[in-house]
Amino acid sequence: MTLTAPTGTTQTMGAALLALGMAVTVGTALGFQHIGGYIPCKLCLEQRLPYYIGVPVATLALAAAAFRLPPLLVRGLLLAVALLMMWSIFLGAFHSGVEWGFWPGPADCGAVALPPSGSGSLLDQLDAVIPPSCDQAAGRFLGLSFAGWNVVASLGLSAIAWAAALRKA
Repeated sequence: MTLTAPTGTTQTMGAALLALGMAVTVGTALGFQHIGGYIPCKLCLEQRLPYYIGVPVATLALAAAAFRLPPLLVRGLLLAVALLMMWSIFLGAFHSGVEWGFWPGPADCGAVALPPSGSGSLLDQLDAVIPPSCDQAAGRFLGLSFAGWNVVASLGLSAIAWAAALRKA
């Protein structure tokens, strides 16, 4: 006797893992920013875009699978998430390369000098938050920066998305 999963289980579980995994990943980045005090650079902020788009798309895929909407719709949404995670891999790898000095970063993503302390009002000085340079990693854990860990997370999420979209239910 062979037990088989109900139709759509692979897509439902994949969409659930993706929605949760992407929310945790971007939530961790936001936590480091708002709780840990790490100020993100321009490239760090760009790396969040696939997650901001992907979490709602994965949630739609989960809802579509749960309500047994046409499999083409569910698989299309999962493929969209897979492509978003591929974009995230590119963004993270590019940023990591900038941090390691393999190639230059954007011209508008560099450290700038702080304004002199005597210029402007106190409120103007408080509002002048200077983002860090894109070529300086805020920190490294096991040899990887936040951008490097984004590549690792995006690779895993991309693999889940591709498998859920292309595997038979």
